[in-house]
Amino acid sequence: MLIGELSRRTGVSSRLLRYYEAQGLLDAERGPNGYRDYTADSVAAVRKVRALLAAGLSTEVIRSVLPCVRGEGVRFAWCEEIRTVLDGELAAMDARIEGLRNSRAALACYLEQP
Repeated sequence: MLIGELSRRTGVSSRLLRYYEAQGLLDAERGPNGYRDYTADSVAAVRKVRALLAAGLSTEVIRSVLPCVRGEGVRFAWCEEIRTVLDGELAAMDARIEGLRNSRAALACYLEQP
C-alpha cells in the first residue's frame, strides 16, 4: 500500500510516517517508481509505535523494544534486556515526576507569601 493509504488507515500523517521510517520504526520497500510500498503489517506497526509513544517512550527506546512487541495492542515478548530498558525508563519518569512535584511545591510556597 502507498503512504497515503497507510495514512488513511492509521490516522497518522504521511510526514509522520516518513519520520517513523527515518527513525527505523517502520519499514517500506521502494517500488520501481520510487514510491514507498508498505505491507498490511505496517498498520499494526504504526499502532504499536503510537501506543509506545503515548506511554512516554522516545523513538530511540521504541526502536530497541519494538522487535519484542508481539500481537495486537502492546504486549511484550519479555526478554531481560527489554525489561531492563523499560525499568530504566520507568525510573527516569518517576524522577521527572518527583522533580515536578518539588518544583510545584516551591512555586506554591512563593504564591503563599504576602
